Amino acid sequence: MSMVDKTLQCRECGASFVFTAGEQEFYASHGLRNEPTRCPSCRTARRSQRYGDRSWGSDRAYTRTPREMYPAVCAECGAQTTVPFLPKNDKPVYCSDCYDKIRSRR
Repeated sequence: MSMVDKTLQCRECGASFVFTAGEQEFYASHGLRNEPTRCPSCRTARRSQRYGDRSWGSDRAYTRTPREMYPAVCAECGAQTTVPFLPKNDKPVYCSDCYDKIRSRR
């Protein structure tokens, strides 16, 4: 069955938008049965409202706020480093170089 572009109306702003044949094929291949009810700009605005500080960029790539980094001392070489988690005293923390070396030994 060949799909053709469809013109739909946004339920938020009332604007017309095109639901392309390629988008329809994507929806079908992922088991999505319902057509979109919002235009691309209203979908982006809704995602921004739902996910707060995380957002969808203009190139549709997912972006989020930068991670909080914590200072640490490498258990292998003693170098100062930063890690994206709060270090605890019961487990060793490694800098990137030492971590790569340890991981390659396994």
